[in-house]
Amino acid sequence: MNLHRKGRAALVLALVAVVTMAFRVSWNALRDIAGAIGADHTAATLYPFVVDGLMALALIATLVLVGRDRIFALRVLAAYTIASLVLNYVHGLVPELHGHSVDWGRLADWDPANWALVLLATSLPVGSIYFGSDLVAKVLHHRPTPITLPIENAEESTNTEMNRSRSDLTVSTPTPITPNVKPLPRAVAVGFLKSTIPAKPVRAIEQPTVTPIERRAVAAESTRVRRATGRVPEVARTPRPKRRPDELLDEARKVTADWPDARLTAEGIRREVRTSPANARTLRDALRAERGLQVA
Repeated sequence: MNLHRKGRAALVLALVAVVTMAFRVSWNALRDIAGAIGADHTAATLYPFVVDGLMALALIATLVLVGRDRIFALRVLAAYTIASLVLNYVHGLVPELHGHSVDWGRLADWDPANWALVLLATSLPVGSIYFGSDLVAKVLHHRPTPITLPIENAEESTNTEMNRSRSDLTVSTPTPITPNVKPLPRAVAVGFLKSTIPAKPVRAIEQPTVTPIERRAVAAESTRVRRATGRVPEVARTPRPKRRPDELLDEARKVTADWPDARLTAEGIRREVRTSPANARTLRDALRAERGLQVA
């Protein structure tokens, strides 16, 4: 770790030394250019700090800013780097600038090129004021991105939050669903042998109880109620063999052979023989007549 820090420190120091020497070389050219466009001795001495100094400021801003602000700082850095390169190039092409023997305001022999160079040299200080102030304002108002936790710490924080809030959860009880009770039509007995079953109300199937989710949201309720099913069609029923009256009477005699007289009722015969109420009453009267009892 110490070697790594020492290496980084040495790299930074070497970079500062190189930048300082490069600034000294550029400072000579920019000072002569400033004198050629009418700056006095003090202004010509400070002129290189205006141009190359803003380049250093823009470089620092690119390391701090992000997004569009960082792109703006890179553009300022590129523009002033190109401007400094052009002025250094002109200084190398015009030997008269070295001895201050060039005419005042004359940086090139061709007039359009001279006008463009003078405009560039004189506009750089004004641009340094504008762009430098804007970059400093952006750096001061910049809010660094918050550091995110590692995955393991994030999972532990999530589990802690869930355990902490679990005790505050309220158990929501779903509203009971009212069953839709619809009675079926009563069967009509036809003839002596037709078997009918008394209709009973069929209760609708209740929805299963909704288990509340362990969150602060209220558990969802189902408002849909299933309809009660009707009678089974005759085609779908299992066919039952039909018994003749004498067969019913023989079966009733066997079932009620050991019954006392008080137990000889139509309801009891109907349950044991599994026949209709009308057939049960007929069988009761026949059995009571055989025993010599009074027919009801």
